[in-house]
Amino acid sequence: MAIEVRIPTILRSYTDGAKAVQGTGGTLGELFADLETRHPGIRERLVEEDGDLRRFVNVYLNDEDVRFLDGISTGLSEGDSVTILPAVAGG
Repeated sequence: MAIEVRIPTILRSYTDGAKAVQGTGGTLGELFADLETRHPGIRERLVEEDGDLRRFVNVYLNDEDVRFLDGISTGLSEGDSVTILPAVAGG
């Protein structure tokens, strides 16, 4: 099952500069584990040690914030699109 993952500029050093990569998994957590096998170090930038999403990382599944779905346990389907966005703060 192929899922497109859009990578923000700040994380592209893990994907050799790629703006988007393909991954597989039945849940968001499985997808991140799959990405880690091909792009070492990316998972720890997205997920806390306890398995929850990092506070300052926003993840969208087909334009829906996964925090309002099932978080890291959100189910995925063939053809889904996942967008990773770092939270931005300013003053």
